[in-house]
Formats: sequence, C-alpha cells, structure tokens
Amino acid sequence: MQLLLMCLQFFKTGLFAIGGGLATIPFLYEISDYYGWFTHHDILNFIAVSEATPGPVGVNMATYAGYLSNGWYGAILSTFSLVLPSVIIILIVAKLLDKFQTNRFVINGFRWLRPASTALIASAGLNVVLVVFFDAEKITFDMFGRLGQIITHINWVALLLFACLFVVMKTFKGHPLIYIVISAVLGIILKL
Repeated sequence: MQLLLMCLQFFKTGLFAIGGGLATIPFLYEISDYYGWFTHHDILNFIAVSEATPGPVGVNMATYAGYLSNGWYGAILSTFSLVLPSVIIILIVAKLLDKFQTNRFVINGFRWLRPASTALIASAGLNVVLVVFFDAEKITFDMFGRLGQIITHINWVALLLFACLFVVMKTFKGHPLIYIVISAVLGIILKL
C-alpha cells in the first residue's frame, strides 16, 4: 500500500512540478511533512547528491527519495512515477503543437506558467536557505520579529562557507564540479 501511495505522490509531483527539477522540492517537503518517509535534512541531501550526479535533478531526487523510503523498488517506482506524466504530456503536446502553436490561448498559457514555475523554485530556494543556514525546526515565523533569537540559530560555519565559495566562484569562474568537490571535502572535514 505504501508503494502505491508513494507512486501516486510522485506522479502528482511529476504532473505539477512545472519548471524543472528544482520545482519538485516543494512537493518533497509536502511529502516529508505529511507522510514522514524522509526528513527535511534528507531533502537537503537529495538536492546535494542530485546536483552532483549526472542526470536531471528532479529524477535524481525522486530516485533517492524512493530508495530511502522503500529501497530499490521505491527507487524504481518513484522515478517511473515522476517521469510518466511528462512522457504522457509530451506525447500529447507533440501531436497537438503543430495545430495550436500559434493559438493565443496556448501562447498566453505558457507566458503565465513562467511566473508560477519561478515561484515554485524561489519557494524551494527559501526552504533550502532556512534549513542550511538556520536551525529551521526551531525557527517559527513569529520569531522573525525578534532578530536576537534568529541570530542564535544561524549556522555561521555554513554561512561563511557559502559566502567564500560564492565570492571565489564569481571571481575565478571555474567549472562547477570543482566547487562541488571543494564543498564536499569541506563538509566532510567540518562535519556540516
């Protein structure tokens, strides 16, 4: 039963996560909060591993989440469930696109999807910032009015590492893999 429920959740995620792999992150947080198959910290690991490994980020995250919650069967089924809506939609769109590509409703629909996908990605980014740089489980929204309490929950080492790597990346413009390896090594050494 849990595998079927997981398939339905990842099918829903694949159907509505418009904007690419990072748009799946809010859905993963929802799954985590509702079902408890993995934690918010696990989602950060999904992101890190998915960004560092070849392939689409959303698919990699679904595979990792499925494996963590239900082993190899979960990995295969969650990946298949996430990809299936896209395959179905692409087949339908490919059939209809020639006929409707100049339709103003289709053009306007795509124009309005862009802000929605941007909001999904921004929301995911904010969740990642809160979990990485703050002890997100201890911060509540009413605390944002009290700066002193927020400062006590800041992960200063992670914030400093982020700032240093950001400056180095913008200054030297090296290959992203270099910075991923540096971050992984520093994370292991500093036990982040």
